[in-house]
Formats: sequence, C-alpha cells, structure tokens
Amino acid sequence: MRRRRRWSWGISARSALVAATVVFVALTAAGGILAAALYRSMLSGIDSTAAARVADVAASLESGGAAGLDPGLLSTDERILAVQVITPDGTVVRRSSSAPDAPMVPIAEIGDGLHIGMPEHESPYGQIRFSAQTVDGPDGRYTVLVGEGSQVVFATVKAVVIALAVAAPIVVLVSAAITYVLVSRSLRSVDAIRTRVAEFSTSDLTERVPVPDKHDEISALAVTMNEMLARIEAGHSAQQRFVGDASHELRSPLTTIISALEVAVAHPELLNGELATTTLLPEAHRMQALVDDLLLLARADERALTIAQDDVDVDDLLGAEIERQSRETSLMIRADVTPTRVVGDTGGLSRMLRNLLDNAVRHAKSEVVVTLHACGEHAVLIVDDDGPGIAPDDRERVFDRFVRLDANRSRSAGGAGLGLAIVWEIVTAHQGTVTITDRPGGGARFTVQLPLAYAPDSRR
Repeated sequence: MRRRRRWSWGISARSALVAATVVFVALTAAGGILAAALYRSMLSGIDSTAAARVADVAASLESGGAAGLDPGLLSTDERILAVQVITPDGTVVRRSSSAPDAPMVPIAEIGDGLHIGMPEHESPYGQIRFSAQTVDGPDGRYTVLVGEGSQVVFATVKAVVIALAVAAPIVVLVSAAITYVLVSRSLRSVDAIRTRVAEFSTSDLTERVPVPDKHDEISALAVTMNEMLARIEAGHSAQQRFVGDASHELRSPLTTIISALEVAVAHPELLNGELATTTLLPEAHRMQALVDDLLLLARADERALTIAQDDVDVDDLLGAEIERQSRETSLMIRADVTPTRVVGDTGGLSRMLRNLLDNAVRHAKSEVVVTLHACGEHAVLIVDDDGPGIAPDDRERVFDRFVRLDANRSRSAGGAGLGLAIVWEIVTAHQGTVTITDRPGGGARFTVQLPLAYAPDSRR
C-alpha cells in the first residue's frame, strides 16, 4: 500500500506564520507595557492634582477655619470629583456642590495625617480613589477629603486596550501577508534554479543555473552551484580523457601481443623463445606497468592512496635506484647523497625515485646528477639532467597525465606520460612538494622536498 505523502507548508507559509506569531507576541507585550505605563502615568497625575487640592484646602483651614474657606477650593472637574471638609464627629461642614452631605469615607477609616491615593471606595461616583489630610484650624480639627477622577483613567486605559486589540489582528495579518509575498518573490529564483537543475542530464554538463541580478544569498548560492557544476564538468572531461588515453595506451601492447600470437598460430614454428623474450614478454611487462600506474592514479583520485608511516632511509632507496640505472644506461650518473630519513611508504618512495631517474636518463644527453641532503626540517632531493630542459609554461603541465612534450616521440621511447603524474601524487601524499627549474648550464632540475622523520634539533 502506497503511503500518502504528508502535507506540509511551504517556506513562504511557514515564514508568514512565524512573522505573524512574532508580531502578535511583540504587540501583546508592547500593548501590555503601554497600558500599564499609561495607567501609572495618568493615575500619578490625578494623585498629584488631588494632593495639591488637599494641600490648598488644608492651608486655608489652618489660617481661617471652615468659615473662611475660599469657595474656589471646592470647585470640581474631571480630575477632582468632590471635596468635603469633615469634623471629627462626622459632620460635613463644607463641600463641593457635587458631594453628598454624608462623608464619602468613614472618618474612622481615614485616620490622622496625609493620605494620597487611598484605595478605591464606594461613592456616588462609583469606585474611586481618595486623598485626605487631617488639619487643625483656629476653630477646631477638620479632615479634608478629595475624591479623584480615577474612573477617567480606567476608561482611557480601557479604550487604548480595545484599540490595540482591534488593530493587532490587522497588523498581524498585514505583516503575514507582506512576509508571504516577499518570501515568495525571493523563492522564485530558487524555484528557477530547481527547475533548471531538474532539466540537467549526465550527457550534457555544460548547463548552468540562472544567477539572479540581486547580490544576495540566493545569488551566492547560484554562483556556488555554477562553480560546482564547472568542477563536475572538468572532472567528467578529465575522466573521459583519462579513459580514452588509457585505452589508447593499452591498445598498443595488446595489438602487438595479439599480432605476435596470430603469427604464431599461422606459423607454429615461429612460436619460440626468441618471440617470447623479444616481443611477448616486453609488451606484457609494459602493459602490466601501465595497468599498475593507472590503478595508482585511480586510487589517488579517490583519495584512497595508502601511505604507510614507516621510517624510510631515502639514501638507501636512492642508492639502489642509481645502481639499477647505472646498469641499464651508458650515461654518467653522479651522486652526492647524505643519510636522510623520512616517514612514509617505502614502495611509494621507491617508485617516485625510479620515475624521476627514468625521466632524467630519458632526456639527458651525457650525464645525470643526483643530490640528497637535509635542509631544515625537510629532505631535499635534486635530480639534474643536461637535456633540452622544460619551458616555464610547461612546468606544471608535465605533471598531468598522458602528457608528452615531444609529440613526435614514440611511446616506446617516451613512455606513457604517467611517470611524472605518479611522482606528483606520491610526493603530495607524503606532504611534500616537487618543482621544476632550470639546471645551471642547461637542462632541467627536479627538486623534491619531503618532511624529515626527525627535526635536526631532536636527533640524539
């Protein structure tokens, strides 16, 4: 049974939801803080107004008593709702026109001294705040009671809260809609890239994704993808060239072997030791060496080139290779070798030395000079030949695979063009470097640097 695909929101919808949630939370928090601040501010203003009225009435009572109280001090407005002057026995002797005859707050609950912003009490105006003060006048003690218009504060804050509650959904919806539209427009470039990538095929790697005009993260993504596609195309082309060159190189010894065997089948008397030693075995060995080289380079491409971590005396390996070359060539090979030890793979280093010497002997006119010594923390190997040298423009290219600078040279004399490529891979795998310069007096100089097994100052 096929499982149903779970429905999920797109990035635009999720972004709009997140934006709406964030805006809602922010508006709620900001609205609560605003309402609380507004309430405290307005209540403090009313308390200040009531305190000033209480102080004025008390000052008038102290100087002239209840009879001499200025009628203007009994006026009311939105902030001051009522004013009463009460005797200790609870009689209201002076009051504003809007105040009742009975005390709005029992005398026993007021107490002596100054009280500003007393908690809400029931009154003809509903639940309001009061401010009061006890004062001694020339004709007795009085309590001044002022009712504050705190209901105006409640009404104002309520109106603000309602306005915010009405405006908040609109702001949330607008922010969500704008976020949805902006993210959708931004993702059009991503969708164009996705559509273009879906059209790619392995047979044509020249395709590239469109790069938006805006210099943003999506544009950077498109540029990075195009760079990746360019690397893939280059790698694919290199692989195709590698396969083609390898097939071409293998075809030659196979053709020779097959031709010799066909002749032997047609003329059995010709299948003798001479044919085997002069034709079949050399071509088979050549093909075996070529296959080994190809396998080594393939492992290097897959980062699977195994490098042992053994202490290797490079001077011993170099001495053995020089002795082998001396037996196989009539050229003069001069050597200046000092004991040098590195950490690495014995077989790989021996192969690197063999390829370097083979290359020098192949191109030298009369002599090859080999130098090995320690310099700082590196072992330095220098191989000089007095051949035609290598042009500066070709000094990096010769380390590519199947590269022969002399196009007219035969494969039997010039090799398959893999020797220096293998040198590069082995040296690089040993954390070393190989460079080509001019030899003093003419010719080519190959310089290899490899990390020493022990730093000079750590040897005992």
